Amino acid sequence: MQESVNRFCHLWEEANYIKDILDMAQEEDDQELWSETATELKGLQKRFREFELLVLFSGIHDERDAILSLHAGAGGTEAQDWVEMLFRMYTRWAEASGYTTEVMDYLDGDEAGIKSVTFMVKGKYAFGKLKCEEGVHRLIRISPFDSSGRRHTSFASLSVLPEIIENVEVNINPEDLRIDTYRSSGAGGQHVNKTDSAVRITHLPTGIVAQCQNERSQHANRLAAMKILTAKLYEMKQEEAQNNLQNLKGEYKDIAWGSQIRTYTLNPFNLIKDHRTNLEEGNVQAVLDGDLDEFIYARLQQKA
Repeated sequence: MQESVNRFCHLWEEANYIKDILDMAQEEDDQELWSETATELKGLQKRFREFELLVLFSGIHDERDAILSLHAGAGGTEAQDWVEMLFRMYTRWAEASGYTTEVMDYLDGDEAGIKSVTFMVKGKYAFGKLKCEEGVHRLIRISPFDSSGRRHTSFASLSVLPEIIENVEVNINPEDLRIDTYRSSGAGGQHVNKTDSAVRITHLPTGIVAQCQNERSQHANRLAAMKILTAKLYEMKQEEAQNNLQNLKGEYKDIAWGSQIRTYTLNPFNLIKDHRTNLEEGNVQAVLDGDLDEFIYARLQQKA
């Protein structure tokens, strides 16, 4: 709490300083000073936005790293290409946000794109931000794979889990696990291993499966797969508790997975619309290049 107060006081001091400089530039009609200070003001606005985001975080796991899984929906090559575009979008966003990414599992598309990919985004509040992106993403465009130039609609789903560190939160009996090894078969040399180093772990009581093939050794892949499995089991536990609560209240619970959260239209016009917050953005390419903060901020505000 004290850290947040100190950070706010520092931002407030910066704001007052910039205001004084802008007043002076206006009085002296100094256009160069005005321009330089206006640039500093934009930077301050961004830092205020980041601070406001921190205030909006309320989940117990919001500070943690995030595990993201993208899966192609119906549509074959179209949907698989859409997954690759989304994978690029989220990795670009992570890079611009000062986060690091690590691919944990990767399955190539049949002709192009990616069927599915699981990757971790590491950095403070990665999960708190990216959980706002969970759901089904729809793309409307002229297909680059259709020689007739027809418009296609593609779907891809994104799930977001926090990395669960404390084993005490999820008790996993080793006897409930089936562990299989197989040969990696990802994209290009960096994802392919000539030995059976890839690991698939099945939790027999629930049927939940977690797999990893991107690490260089079977041991490393096993550890990464266990991270994914633990996160999935924890999420299931939380959902069961929430379902029980909703049943007690007698309320209907929406199923978030499978619900369309956002549409990216590239034809006949350029527009991205978030169906939860009604936020619209016409600069589609900027968003596909990783400029997601406005959508994340709007969703956090709505939930708060």
